[in-house]
Amino acid sequence: MDFDLEHRTASLSIGEFSGFTIGPREAGDGSSGLWRAQLGTRWHQELRTATGAATPGASFEIPVTGRVFHAGWTLTLTGRIDQFLPATAASPAVLREIKTLLHTLPLPEEELRAEYPAYFAQLATYLALRHLADPSEKIRGELVFVEAGSGLSQTIAFTSADEAPFRVQLERVTEFLNLRRRARERLRGLVFRPAFGELRDGQQTTQADLAAALAQNLPVLFTAPTGFGKTGVLLECALGQMKAGRYSRLLYLTSKSTGQLQVMRTLQAMTASAADSAQGTAHGVGAWHVRPKREHCMNHTFHCVRASCAYLDGIDRRWARSGLARFYLFENEARDLDALRAAGRDAMICPYEITRTALAFQDVWVGDYNYVFAPANRGLFFDQPGFNPAETLLVLDEAHNLPARVADAYSHGFTGGAAQRVLAELDHLRVSGPLLRAWESWTALLAALPVCDALALDQEDDLADALRVLADQLMLAPPDYAALGPEISDQLWQIPAFKEWLADDSLQKLLWSPRPGELRATCLDASAAIGEALRAFGGVIFSTATPGPAEAFAEACGLVSSAPSLSAPDIRPASLTTVNAHTPWRDEVYDIAYDVRVDTTYQRRPQYYATTAATIATLHAAARGPVAVFFPSYAYAEAVEQALHDRHPEMRAVLQPRLSDLAAQSAWVDESLMFADAIFLVLGSSFAEGIDVLGGRISHAMVVGPALPEVNAVQKARLAALSGHSREEAFRRVYQIPGMQKVNQALGRLVRAPGQRAKVLLHCRRFAEIGYARLLNHDYQFGRTLASDAELADWLR
Repeated sequence: MDFDLEHRTASLSIGEFSGFTIGPREAGDGSSGLWRAQLGTRWHQELRTATGAATPGASFEIPVTGRVFHAGWTLTLTGRIDQFLPATAASPAVLREIKTLLHTLPLPEEELRAEYPAYFAQLATYLALRHLADPSEKIRGELVFVEAGSGLSQTIAFTSADEAPFRVQLERVTEFLNLRRRARERLRGLVFRPAFGELRDGQQTTQADLAAALAQNLPVLFTAPTGFGKTGVLLECALGQMKAGRYSRLLYLTSKSTGQLQVMRTLQAMTASAADSAQGTAHGVGAWHVRPKREHCMNHTFHCVRASCAYLDGIDRRWARSGLARFYLFENEARDLDALRAAGRDAMICPYEITRTALAFQDVWVGDYNYVFAPANRGLFFDQPGFNPAETLLVLDEAHNLPARVADAYSHGFTGGAAQRVLAELDHLRVSGPLLRAWESWTALLAALPVCDALALDQEDDLADALRVLADQLMLAPPDYAALGPEISDQLWQIPAFKEWLADDSLQKLLWSPRPGELRATCLDASAAIGEALRAFGGVIFSTATPGPAEAFAEACGLVSSAPSLSAPDIRPASLTTVNAHTPWRDEVYDIAYDVRVDTTYQRRPQYYATTAATIATLHAAARGPVAVFFPSYAYAEAVEQALHDRHPEMRAVLQPRLSDLAAQSAWVDESLMFADAIFLVLGSSFAEGIDVLGGRISHAMVVGPALPEVNAVQKARLAALSGHSREEAFRRVYQIPGMQKVNQALGRLVRAPGQRAKVLLHCRRFAEIGYARLLNHDYQFGRTLASDAELADWLR
């Protein structure tokens, strides 16, 4: 839907108009919708051939455009009528629409009208537009339902009672447009507080820098260290741009729920009155924090199938009298997850459907990357009525995580054991014979897979053939997902998505098997998918403390080609504009030393366990307090922990536990700072990248080697995919940049505010090599090289 709120006009397809609703609606059809469309085309062609033979004057796929005036709005509707049969002496002209169903036909007419109101509304709209164009025309309508599997058809004659849905749809669409117009007026009058009551040294020019960068109509890479206040700065910039009318909506996405909560808290503080703040709502801007679907679920087991969920089954009938429209009609309604769950429980409506419905009326959407970049999740945003990416500002926080996260979203995994369990359940459920045989073939293929770094071409062909048959059977004879349960259903639902994944030539892929009977379908590079998504938006801001080299970051996000030009290899088109935060308070707050006495490469690190343990003890003695020690892996940390215990039993060292809860992580760090001498943390973990309590509390820290990715089939394939670059450049992109990014992330947590300082020992000779040193952030690039124990002692003094 395209609309002009100023001139009160809107244009949309007749299909979109007919299915438009404010309230719960089916999620996007995805793979099943594509398959049904393909099968529907087949039956359309067969019925066209039959009609053409029986009625030589019939015409097909006739374009229709009409303008309707309603409630002060002008709606332009466009579509195509499937079949038009001219009038005869015995019968008026006929408009015929054809719809393909997965249900078995025939069905009672009242059941078809209840199940598929949008189809009747579509035919009613075609008839209404024909009548507006020529009120004297005698014409009737027919809706032909076709059973997808067999081609059996059932024709429903249009009656005068079927005209009502057209008027209902006019009311729904204009109600939505009036609410969007209200939201536009709210933004025009938006009043918000500055993010900071008092600007920190270096923040004074940031707003002007960001505004100037956005004006260049290129994606903006905003680099600022941890503790700079990026969230407040970005929100202030975005709200100002929205009030000025440049953007109608803000999408603020980050990979961590903790970051999303911080965005909501900051936004509320900037926009809420004192009374609103007490209720946890933002006045003057509609904002919604989109939590995962699973967190909304009211059932003991998350299994999102209407037939098995009392909160979904019959939801359309309950919504109208539920009173849940208050979540988008009233700005002061609490919108936290507890409030949504309580409202959903009282109304017997899934809380996620409240989120899905209310989202269209919000100015700010806060959530995870997946809602823009993951095929399985992006429908929640992109299927919202009136959502126009071209009028939207997209902010991507912690953007250094984006390429890897999107690649993960485009990857799949299957095992023969899981497939065998599915086969047993399908057999128990007595599904159709063709579906059972197709799954047997799939299970046999998985079970026969040997360990390999890459599947042979004939194995890939066999998999693709099996997938095609299996995906068709799943659509043709879908099993009872409610009876199968979540684990089995998830396995089945992956099949159509995996089939599409194999056919997507824009992705760099690897099919491999790390263990017998296991298939990994890994996306090596999702830059094409990322770039395609980004180009739809009116403005994009990447925000991160550790982007790495700007050119490599731009390529990983699909903004420029990764292949160098043969004619001008050093010249690339401008792909983004950069804004670097000014932080004079960080000048010389890090005292860095490069410890070249040790080599922490995988093969040689055991030779230096004792030296590493002794260095930790020496560092602790100089600090006279706890020290933080960062390791590339748990195994490395455990080995050094044992060496420290053997040689320095008086030292109390603790290794980070495997905790996912942020509160538990913070509590562990607080306790360790009080009672431990050395805190062992793993680079790249949430402890190293997400804990913000170390700043000002740790004076001495040590990084035991770069955290290079594990050498495995995936990294080897990524190296091979960069064959157009030199071997050194390929190694830099696949191993060095990700490894040093984790080091930069960890060190950034040690100084978060003016007055804080840190003495940091980079414990490996590789840190002094130019290839690694130039990947360190500027603050860590200029240090002292230590080649002996005496030089270490002198530096510590």
